[in-house]
Amino acid sequence: MNTLADKDKFLRLIEANKGIIFKICNAYCHNKSDREDVAQEIIYHLWKSGNSFNPDYQFSTWMYRIALNVAISFYRNGRQTIAAAPFTGQVFELEDSNTSPDETEEHIALLHKCINELKELDRALMLLYLEAKSYQEIGEILGISTTNVATKINRIKTKIKQSFQHNKSITK
Repeated sequence: MNTLADKDKFLRLIEANKGIIFKICNAYCHNKSDREDVAQEIIYHLWKSGNSFNPDYQFSTWMYRIALNVAISFYRNGRQTIAAAPFTGQVFELEDSNTSPDETEEHIALLHKCINELKELDRALMLLYLEAKSYQEIGEILGISTTNVATKINRIKTKIKQSFQHNKSITK
């Protein structure tokens, strides 16, 4: 992508899909500086890899794959600052609907903590799962089979539920 028309098209695609970058940066980076660094790195890698994009597939799938690879590399290289970064939105419906708003917020914060403690691939799986991506699309993005996606998601959900219940009992 080196012509002006390509640049404009690229910028429009980035603008239309910027939510993907924000979500991944928030999931893997715990402070504003790290999120900005990773966002720039993601956009750079998207631009650099532009010629490898196959228009037969969705741009968002290709973008997720590159963005997750950049964020996971950043995380693995230890360049991030350690802190807790909350996800946006409710992750799953809490069982007790009689909880107070403060208690509900505590549960959501605890759930975010449990998700943040997952390994990089597991966190990426949950991020895509929470985005309501199909198992097939998750598999394409992460380079694993659809069966493997389903198995991993079920195991991760069980792990998160156990961690949530354990942490919830500790805080009482």
